[in-house]
Amino acid sequence: MANRGERSFEDTLWEAADKLRNNLDAAEYKHVVLGLVFLKSIGEAFDADQVPQEARWRELAQGARQPDIGARVDAAMAALERHHSNLQGALPQGYARPTLEPRTLGALVELVDTIGLGDSESRGKDILGRVYEFFLSRFARAEGKNGGQFYTPKSVVKLLVELLAPYQGRVYDPCCGSGGMFVQSERFLEEHGGKRGDISVYGQESNPTTWRLARMNLTHRGLEHDLGPKPADSLHEDLHPELKADYILANPPFNVSDWGGERLREDARWAYGVPPVGNANFAWVQHFLHHLSPQGMAGFVLANGSMSSNQSGEGEIRKALVEADVVDCMVALPGQLFYATQIPACVWLLTRDKSGRGRGRARQGEVLFIDGRRLGHRVDRTHLELTDADVQRVVGSYHAWRGEPGAARYADVPGFCRAVSREEIFAQDSSLNPGRYVGAEEGASESGREPFSELMPRLVSEMERHITEAHQLEQEIRESLRRLGHGG
Repeated sequence: MANRGERSFEDTLWEAADKLRNNLDAAEYKHVVLGLVFLKSIGEAFDADQVPQEARWRELAQGARQPDIGARVDAAMAALERHHSNLQGALPQGYARPTLEPRTLGALVELVDTIGLGDSESRGKDILGRVYEFFLSRFARAEGKNGGQFYTPKSVVKLLVELLAPYQGRVYDPCCGSGGMFVQSERFLEEHGGKRGDISVYGQESNPTTWRLARMNLTHRGLEHDLGPKPADSLHEDLHPELKADYILANPPFNVSDWGGERLREDARWAYGVPPVGNANFAWVQHFLHHLSPQGMAGFVLANGSMSSNQSGEGEIRKALVEADVVDCMVALPGQLFYATQIPACVWLLTRDKSGRGRGRARQGEVLFIDGRRLGHRVDRTHLELTDADVQRVVGSYHAWRGEPGAARYADVPGFCRAVSREEIFAQDSSLNPGRYVGAEEGASESGREPFSELMPRLVSEMERHITEAHQLEQEIRESLRRLGHGG
């Protein structure tokens, strides 16, 4: 069947969900649709001899109106798992369940058949991740999501990958979600003349459904990967304990208060200070550093509060990171980039080696700050997206400051970027908020008044940060009272 012209991918997915509305809970939608999308994408992306006969999408689609369509889809999933060992236990089953009527499922198969998935352009768009992003955002309320677990928007993934430029080596994401960081790393290699085998992929994911999706996604892309033998929490069950990665790319869940930190007070990873039990942000930061190779680089997204919070020893950990000279660059992002949370975010870039070592210049004792809060364009009433020009502006400034071969000559840009000494950062109480350092944009109003369009988002961001910090403090008070109630 032909594609439906200009009809949006999301509109088609929403129609698919509507077809299941009377049969399944909202939380079940994405599992059913994702499995079908995966079957179709595998069938279109690989040669026929790589796909078992009973798993070939064309035959399933042609028999969509048959009463045994559910059993045939289940058989297709089982055949793929037998044929591809790295898919064992990863694919959804239960398409023949009594609550999923054959007529409804058949109509859904026909609808998914209208979506182009196997061509090179569609594969490059990380279709499986895009499907997952859609369902997480559209059905967040129905599933009771708290905004802590979500698919990283493509423009943010692209920014991280372009900043780190993973040409060769071990790439690690300990909270890999659907595998979007790995997909974009592969695209980066292709666009810059590298080969797929130049990088090796290591990941971990705690959510069983998402872990299975990541395996589906990477198998669909033909990427060899090691996501561990099971889903597991990286902070409490590290499945790659000996790994030292050349590149770490991650978007850990923001501001998680119930991460079980009280059970990890003596953990060897806390080289820069014990993270508070009420917030996992600095546990993730130190987990990344623990797994970084001597010349490795880490780029990750965190909530804005991580740049300046002084609650529960976080300020001391941040100061220790600055003293150790592992902070390379901080990027403040615009708000409203993420679908499932409105928490403002920033990018951290860490490295153990600022000597240059043949790639760029020595930059010890210096940190680059980039204020990207004014970047992005509006895609709808509640969401922004970084444009390619936005990404290149940030990436170009960072690579110029590092003195990368072929990069432009670096210069501070008032209101946007500035290179700052550690001494100045210490004078600012070790705050890593770019707004403290980059100054005012050239041509700003002489009255010094902040435009309302910028003032309001900033005040909302600060309010959310204070609410988060208040919640952290409340958690710590409760924990202290609990200890007192148990005799200390």
